[in-house]
Amino acid sequence: LDSMSALHSLERIGYVVAPAVLDPIETASIAEALQAVPIANAGTRNLLDLGWCRALVERIRSVLEIPGVAVQCTLFDKTPERNWLVAFHQDLSIPVRERVEHPELRVWSVKEGQQFVQPPVALLEQLTAVRIHIDDCGPANGPLRLVPASHRNGRLNEFEAKRLRNVAGEVPLSIGQGGALILKPLLLHASSKATSPRHRRVLHFLFGPASIGYGLRWQHAV
Repeated sequence: LDSMSALHSLERIGYVVAPAVLDPIETASIAEALQAVPIANAGTRNLLDLGWCRALVERIRSVLEIPGVAVQCTLFDKTPERNWLVAFHQDLSIPVRERVEHPELRVWSVKEGQQFVQPPVALLEQLTAVRIHIDDCGPANGPLRLVPASHRNGRLNEFEAKRLRNVAGEVPLSIGQGGALILKPLLLHASSKATSPRHRRVLHFLFGPASIGYGLRWQHAV
């Protein structure tokens, strides 16, 4: 990727596609490692506990020049048995080490043993997500659908989200094995059920600044 062009696209429309981040040997190695990862429902959030996943962070950082530290890696996997969908939404929660009291923090929750909280938009705007595709994902495999530039409108309520989608439309993104989608977590995104379901494994990394304020500390900082 041309780093300046990619950064401009990421800030302007909220996403950019990198078609070849990992080669077939690397994706095959990851697919083998994922066989040992237990999955409930759509996936699991705890992959940064694993050494091979932490090593992959360095590979992503060197190829894509993503700033900050990796704070979470989530596996999403659609299969014939787990052919799920998710409506348009923004990613508003972050994983933190412990719960703290602060007037700007909201909606605390515990997921897979980790504390999550919704921080102010000012912090969410500093985050970047990188989705690494371990399998090909075409139109029949439930690809992500995005509303371009919707990340520039802050935290959206349901009415605002519907209005933006109607005005800006949506873009489905087919991405090949080893490719990556870089996006801003505030970008509206959704995913339909696969019409031809098979493995559609995606590693969703979240990167953020090392220091985040509000009395918070990351659960992981790789």
